This record gives sequence, C-alpha cells and structure tokens, in this order.
Amino acid sequence: MQNYLSDKAAGLKPYTAGEQPKAKNIIKLNTNENPYPPSPKTLDAYHHFDASNLRLYPRPDGGELRNTIAKIYDVPASCVFCGNGSDEILGFAFAAFFDGDVMFPDITYSFYPVWAALFGITYSTLALRDDFTIPVDRLCAKGIVLANPNAPTGIAIGQGDIEDVLMRNRDSVVIVDEAYAAFGAQSAACLVPEYPNLVVVNTLSKSHALAGMRIGYALAQPHLIDGLMRIKNSFNSYPLDAVAQCVGSAALMDSDYYTDVAKKIAATRDRVAAQLKILGFTVLPSCANFLFVTKQGMSAAALKNHLELGDIYVRHWDNPRISEFLRISIGTDRQMDTLIQKIKGFPG
Repeated sequence: MQNYLSDKAAGLKPYTAGEQPKAKNIIKLNTNENPYPPSPKTLDAYHHFDASNLRLYPRPDGGELRNTIAKIYDVPASCVFCGNGSDEILGFAFAAFFDGDVMFPDITYSFYPVWAALFGITYSTLALRDDFTIPVDRLCAKGIVLANPNAPTGIAIGQGDIEDVLMRNRDSVVIVDEAYAAFGAQSAACLVPEYPNLVVVNTLSKSHALAGMRIGYALAQPHLIDGLMRIKNSFNSYPLDAVAQCVGSAALMDSDYYTDVAKKIAATRDRVAAQLKILGFTVLPSCANFLFVTKQGMSAAALKNHLELGDIYVRHWDNPRISEFLRISIGTDRQMDTLIQKIKGFPG
C-alpha cells in the first residue's frame, strides 16, 4: 500500500497511554486517576452551566479559569497560561522554549522524548542514581525538564534543589511538571516571581478528579507566557472549552475539599506501602498518588498478568532499568485491600 504519511509522522514513536479496559467492575490502578469524585461545588458548576452559551467561542486565554488561578497563586493573570491538559501545555513548551540540548532524567515521564522527536529537538538523559533519585547537581543544558514528583518513581525533590537548578542554569528555561505535587511534594509555584527562567506546569486531572475534562495550566513570568501563547495561537486559538473553564474555576476555588481528598489518598498510599513492605516488596518513597514497587525473585510482568486475571490493572514497562517494577495507582481503601489480597494469592 502507498505510504501517505510524512517522513516525520512515519518516523515517530508515539507515547503509549495506560490501558483503558472497557469491562465493568474492574479495579483500575494503571493511569493515576483520582478514585474520588469531583467536589459537589464542582459538579454544581457543571450542572448549572448555561448551555446556550455553547454557540459562542470560549475565551481564548482561559477566561474565568485564568483569573481564578491568578488569584489563588497571587500573581497577575499575565503569569498564567491555560490549556487542554498539562500534556498539551508541555508540548507547547517544548516548541516555545527549546531548539536543542534539552535534558531530563532517563527514567521519567515517557512523553518528553516524544515531544522532542516531534519538534526535532536534540536531547540527552541524565541517569538516575541506583536508588532512583535525581543527581540534580548534574542537570546542565540549554533546556531542562523535571517531573516533580518524578514519574513513574514518585520520588520528589525539594524546593532548594529546584532553586539550585534554576540558579546554575540562568540562561536556560527550566520546566517543572507538577502533575502529582498535590499529594506530597513542594510546589515551585512560589518561585515564579523570582526566576525568569522557570515554568511550572500543573493539571486538574489527578488532584481535582477532572481527568475526563482535560484542564491544565502553567505559571511563569509574562515573557515566557507570551512564548506559550505564540505557539498556541499558531496551532489552536481555543484549546480549552467554555465548560472546562467554568468547571475548572469552581474546582480550584473549592480547595478544602480537594486538600482533604489528597490527604486521604496520601494516607492510603502510606498504609499500602507499609503492607507491601511486610510482603517483601521494595517500595520507593512516594510523594505522588501511586507507588513504584518491586520484589526480588518475583516477575513484575507475571504479577501484572495475575492481577489482570482478577480484574485489577496496574502499569508495567519494558524499559530494562524498571522492567521488574510495577506502578500502582492509589484507589479507595476497599480497592487497595482487594489488591493486597490478590497479591498475597500470587503463586510467584
């Protein structure tokens, strides 16, 4: 058959998302979704959205959502960028700030090399230490990308380490991807007014249980926000729909509810980590809504298959450094208790 793809499209190795099983009554612990529903106030905003306004284009800059984010972080709206999930914003950021010589850890969010390839950006990876921590003193490049907490390890670095990277790379843009920060990491958002080379990217998918709505945002000084706007307006002037702007704003304003949910998830995470350690697992210290675990002498792939036979889905990678690890999203207490019982029944 005739190849109708461009050389770029044909040569890409796209990002592979976590499996989305269609069966009902499964325990889905493979995509780091929030196991609890959005807050009542969030749902109320959704149900009372004036659908007659759908005939109009949404605000191209994020509208009320942008203003709410600015208020929460006590920054001007010119320091806020809104997009269709953090993935879109990160893609825009690669295009806006990097021409080449980008660095990120060798074990991290696997979308980073995909964006680099898509935009023709050369990159290098920094090997994590044997304990999977990041040797931040060796991060030095024309562009740096850090997931904090890192994925899929869940390990976080402190604000002081981020400042060290920013100061040693003053002529480089440093992107801090905080998709999981709400569950225990220090946010770098407060550093934005001080550092003109910092971009902090966040999402409402995990912390605010809105993965199905695709809402993300970035914080940076206006000259960097302008770069994101340039890329957005060269691709899609209206990436975030009017419903998402309304609902996202309501969710962010209901901080007490989501803070409590994050604490509940973190408590479940720590309880399950302790149980897995009793069962002989090595569990990396997590500040995210997932655990990264391994057990000597046990095949991670075989355990994943065993769990799927019991309708429990977790995440596994073939990467040699982590092929004997599983990433387990944190579900409800009942779901996690079922997981533990299923693991106890694994013959391996």
